Amino acid sequence: MLDTVDPAVAGFSEARLERVTQWLEAQVSQGKLAGASTLIARHGKIAYQQSAGFADKEIGRAFALDTIVRIYSMTKPVTTVAAMMLYEAGCFQLDDPVAKYLPEFADTPVWSGGDSPIDQTVKQSAPMQVRHLMNHTSGLTYGFMNTTPVDALYRERAIEFQSRKESLADIVTRLAQIPLLCQPGSQWNYSVATDVLGRLVEVWSGMSLADFCEQKIFVPLQMHDTAFWVPEQSQDRFAALYLPEMGGDMSSIGGGSERVPQELRGGLKLADSSENSVYLSPPSSHSGGGGLVGTIGDYARFCQMLINLGELDGERLLAPSTIKYMRSNQLPNNSDMAAMGQPVWSETSYDGIGFGLGFAVVLDPVKASIIASVGEHHWGGAASTFFWIDPEEDLFVIFFTQLRPSSTYPIRRELRARVYQALVEA
Repeated sequence: MLDTVDPAVAGFSEARLERVTQWLEAQVSQGKLAGASTLIARHGKIAYQQSAGFADKEIGRAFALDTIVRIYSMTKPVTTVAAMMLYEAGCFQLDDPVAKYLPEFADTPVWSGGDSPIDQTVKQSAPMQVRHLMNHTSGLTYGFMNTTPVDALYRERAIEFQSRKESLADIVTRLAQIPLLCQPGSQWNYSVATDVLGRLVEVWSGMSLADFCEQKIFVPLQMHDTAFWVPEQSQDRFAALYLPEMGGDMSSIGGGSERVPQELRGGLKLADSSENSVYLSPPSSHSGGGGLVGTIGDYARFCQMLINLGELDGERLLAPSTIKYMRSNQLPNNSDMAAMGQPVWSETSYDGIGFGLGFAVVLDPVKASIIASVGEHHWGGAASTFFWIDPEEDLFVIFFTQLRPSSTYPIRRELRARVYQALVEA
């Protein structure tokens, strides 16, 4: 864990931080969340950390700072860091075709789009590149989007990367037989791209994704509770996963169906028990896009490494130039995501937000309608976890809970407002 200091030392008003605590406790008392924790760090020190509610309501397990949660898509920045470590080792170039390393993608067709059936396709006009996987312009999608025949085929063929039956290589091979949603590089679409990137980490390193992350990232950064499953000795700290009573179906995320109003979502129901979860046993494949579990303290060390430009406590994972490149907008012509396709759903808003390698990047806070610094970068997970890093303020914030989907309540915007109103000194 990073050192903790008096909030004033880090430029925060302790009185104003009380609004964060009140908000956190209100999420629990109002029945929106079973439990949650928040960590705010600045200038390399923790200025605020607080937990509220339950990690598992059914057995009365409190939500604590050492609670282990499913971080889902907050796995993506970790996998991208792993890939960029191998880039620095000379294993690939960012504009290499993916098919150079995964030949099964060489002939993957592209769906014709519009009202076309899934079997109406064209050839790739240019090959999918490695960088397209890192910035979600690969032409891949997610099965839960419910918007096209392409994601319908993902569901039909059970493209699920956190498997207990198949290898990562086998799943990627099956994925490559499904048409792409669009031409590589032409649109931004949230997708399984980082899962494919995780497979490339295996190809480049000769190690499983889990072993590479453990040996090259988690051990050096002392992220002792972060892994692709929860070992027996840690299972008494694992959280349960919840859904709202109404409107908690992931299948509604990308579709045009009417969403249940927030005030009618009422209460919580158990989605995955802490005592009988798939995460309590090792998977046969490791999801680079969403498979990790961990604690808020572990992820704080990962964030501090990023804000330190690749180094923490004498362990350097990446060069400063690489981190700066990753946090630069990678979309063509410095576009935001709104200019790169039809906004459907992702772990961020589209207006005024670009995308680097592994996380979203704030280009225009006014257009995005959030108080933030230009260059702030962030991402979240399907269970409403979230982090952001603000290099201008030398600040990062992490929020952990276990409510799926993350679009249930505007938690992230509400927390942002309360954090920045409490920051009163440079």
